Parts: sequence; structure tokens; C-alpha cells
Amino acid sequence: MKRILLPAGGAILATGLLAAGLATTAQADDTVASDVLAAEAKAIETLEFWTASNNAALKNAVAFNPDALEVSQIKSGGGYSADTKPGSTAPIGEEKKTTVKVQNVNLPKTIGKVFFEGRDGKLYWCSGTSIQSQYRNLVATAGHCVYDIAGNDEVVSRWVFVPGYYQGKAPWGVYVGKQAFTHYDFDVYEDFDRDYAFVTVYDGIGGVLNKETKVTPSEYRAHVAKGGKGYVKETPITAAEFAAGYEKYGEAGPYKSAAADPKVESVAKPADAAQKIEDYIATGVNGIKLVGVEVTESVYKNATSGLDNGQKFERLSNEVPVSQEEYKKLVDEKGDGKFLGSLRVVKDANGTETAWFKTQYYVKKWIKSTAQVKYWVEDYFVVEHAIKSVGRLGDNVGGQGFAWNQPSGKYVRTFGYPYGPHLDGNKPFTGVTPKWCYGKTAKNALLIPSKKVEEQQSLKCTVTAGYDGGPWLYKYSNAKRLGYVNGVTSLIADTDKNNRYDTITSAYFDGETAAIYKAAAAVWSGKLVK
Repeated sequence: MKRILLPAGGAILATGLLAAGLATTAQADDTVASDVLAAEAKAIETLEFWTASNNAALKNAVAFNPDALEVSQIKSGGGYSADTKPGSTAPIGEEKKTTVKVQNVNLPKTIGKVFFEGRDGKLYWCSGTSIQSQYRNLVATAGHCVYDIAGNDEVVSRWVFVPGYYQGKAPWGVYVGKQAFTHYDFDVYEDFDRDYAFVTVYDGIGGVLNKETKVTPSEYRAHVAKGGKGYVKETPITAAEFAAGYEKYGEAGPYKSAAADPKVESVAKPADAAQKIEDYIATGVNGIKLVGVEVTESVYKNATSGLDNGQKFERLSNEVPVSQEEYKKLVDEKGDGKFLGSLRVVKDANGTETAWFKTQYYVKKWIKSTAQVKYWVEDYFVVEHAIKSVGRLGDNVGGQGFAWNQPSGKYVRTFGYPYGPHLDGNKPFTGVTPKWCYGKTAKNALLIPSKKVEEQQSLKCTVTAGYDGGPWLYKYSNAKRLGYVNGVTSLIADTDKNNRYDTITSAYFDGETAAIYKAAAAVWSGKLVK
């Protein structure tokens, strides 16, 4: 089809909530229509989603490989008929020229992975590239890596581009998609003759989201009191470690204990209590343990001394100094009946308070439980953002040029991250590092009826899923690592029926493609971190 509706403000890439599709915002022919990927608030949520826990979501994504991309019937048609004169836009960010050997390929900095959440809730990636634009903020990829191909006219969720992605690392930052541009026929009719998209992205974000820092208990409480985020990690320890830590830090410290079984019963004093008293207090003997039960001062004073239940536990019942703040808090708690001990304050000759003390009183209780008493130490962590804006995509990695209505049968170099298996189950690629193919595009257009394809271009290349969305670079300079995007991988096909992919295809970039690209290239996106 030769009709076209351009995205006026671009498509808003959804990040949890989806925007209306192009069909609902389309105006008349030859006008620019609109479609959005992520407003700023949702863009922040998208960024946090992908980068949380040291980029865990990025690491868990898999290559997008829907059944809809499997191609079984391919025929060659006639040649291409350009709709306008050939044209091109020069690349940006030329690198220093170097002497290189033929086929010793220098990978372009512009390529990377496109990550998104599909309609099925699963996390996927395709390939993509930075491309020249007015605001140096544009990514080229396949249309099916941006627009849902399940027939519901929606964009995918949580779309980001990571140039140079490598095993969870984002060397030049993470770029959240803001607006997506594609052809009306792909968005509405899933016409793979128009399987391409241009996405504007916000300025990149580097650094660490949700940075975790270990702090003291008091620092943690102060951070949380101000509304900050944090968490407490519990690590099991021995009874001896607990005793040493508790003696050093007291109740306000990180050393804690609790009976693992709430069905603890009281028992009589064991016959060997006097001989093994230290063991009964520290770890217990045969499941029996001597513990202290807090009581009021009057109950404690009326108790007798000894080792029986209810007798004084002198070892725990000592006066300890406290801060003025804690003293005031305990005064309030004593008034509410929450604090059973006694309080004492020391004043100087002028009546000024100089020291504060508390005493808690304990009596002995012999208990027996089917489970050991648990001991643990608490580590306190605060969670903060330690991120910064790394600037515009094109300023950081450059941008490939763009070419349209170029003749077929010309050499191109394609790039991408293959990962999926061949039809026979063989899986030769890891998806970790980018691969490339080089050769002449076929002179005849492809006909693929199942995808409404009447004029895709093709190239012999034995890659697999994950490579889709990657650029086809015309006139690629191995020295500059730059060329002209003249296609993006759309379909991956087995043309000789041996159950191994041998051909990749791309939409033919014509004057309508150029119009969509130029509309996208003129749209500003902005920053997420000011």
C-alpha cells in the first residue's frame, strides 16, 4: 500500500497503561497523526523497573521470537519501484579514521538492545540502533519490537534502549522510549512491508537506582523516619555470638533472640541446674533453658533469691545509663504501662539534669521448647538513588545516517544480537555479543503472503531471533563505524527448507519511510533527571 499517516506527536510508549493507537488519532491523508510511548512519570517507573536489583530485569529478558515471525512461503517478485528520488541523511558522531583490514569489522557504538514487556507480561529484547536526528534522541528498530502484533493496535510496555548492552551492563546509559513512529499500515493492518519504527528517547540515565548502603541502626531509623526507604537483613548467629553482641550493644543493638516455637512450656528447675547454670542460660540443655521474665520493681523486691521459677534474676536486673531522649520516651511508656522498670536522673548543684538511668527487673523462668531459641544479628540498609543524566543518545554513541529509495543489489552490513534457536532446535548464538552479516541485497523483491509482504528486500544471513530490529547499514565505513540505515531486520526465514534460517528480510525504505523518519527526527524528548 502507498497510503500513509504519520505520527504527529509520535506514539506514546506505554509503561503500564497503554495509549490509544494510531488508528484512533489519525487525521486526514497527508497529515501528521500521533501515538505516545511513555510520559515522564511512567518513564521513571520504567527506568526503575529495568534497573532495580542491579539490572535484574534486563538480565532476565529473552529474545523476542513469536510464532508470527516464522516464515514458510517466500517467492521472489519483480524489482523495486521507487516512489521518489533516492535520498539520504548523513550520520553524526564520526569517529577518528583508522587503518583497518577488510572484513576485520569494527562494531558500531550505535547498536544495542531494545527491551520491552510484551502483552503476555514477559520480558523481551530485540536489536536496534541510534540514528541521526535533530535532537540526537532517535532509535531505529523493527515495528514489531515496538507495536504489539497480536492485533490490538497497542504499543508494548516499558520500552527502553541500551546501546552497547553486555551482560547486565549499560556502558552508555539506559534510554527510556518516549514517542514511537511507524507506518499506518503496520500499526493497523500488521503489513510487514512497513515493519519499522523510529522511537524518540529521553536523555540517558547512568549510575545506580536503588543503591543499597549498610548503615548503623540509628542511621537507619533516622533515614526511615524522614520517609526514606530501607530494609533490615537478618543473619542467623550462635548463642555465644548473641551473648557477646548483646553484652556489648544492649537492647538497642542489632543482636536479637526469640523462641522459635511459640508453644513454650514452663518446667521445674533441673536437678543439675547449679552445676550447668551457664549452659542453661546461654544455649540450654536438652531443650531446657533458663530465661528472664521482666516484672515490676515491687514484684522483683518481693521475690527470693535462688534458681527456682519466679526467683530473682540478678544478672539481668542491673541499672544502665540511657540518653536523655530515651529517658523521656521511657517516662511516657511507664505512664502508659508499657515500661515496667524504674528510672533515675542525676542532677548537678544547679538542678540541671546530667545523667539518666533505667533499671529493668527480671525473675527466672525455666522453659522447655521443641525448638531451639533463634539468634540473629540485624544488618541495616538504606536504599537511595545514585543516578545522573548522561546526556543525549547521539552525543554519547553517535547516530547512523538514513537512506531511502536506494537501488537493490548493493552491499550492506547488518548488525544485531542473535539468540533464538534454528527450526531444528540448534542454538549457535548466545545473544551476549553482537554479530554481523555482509553481502548484496537481492535484486528482486520478496513476496510473503502470510505477512502481507509484497516488496521486502532480503539478504543471505544465517542468524536467529534477537537479530530482528538490527540495522542494515548502506555504505558502512569500517574506519568511522558509521553508515546509512537502509533497512532493519524484519523476518528471519528458512528458504531452502533444511530447518535452519538462512535469510533475513527488511522493509524497503522508500519515500514514505523517509517521511515517517523525518517526522520522528524533528521531535524533542527531554530529560528524566534534571
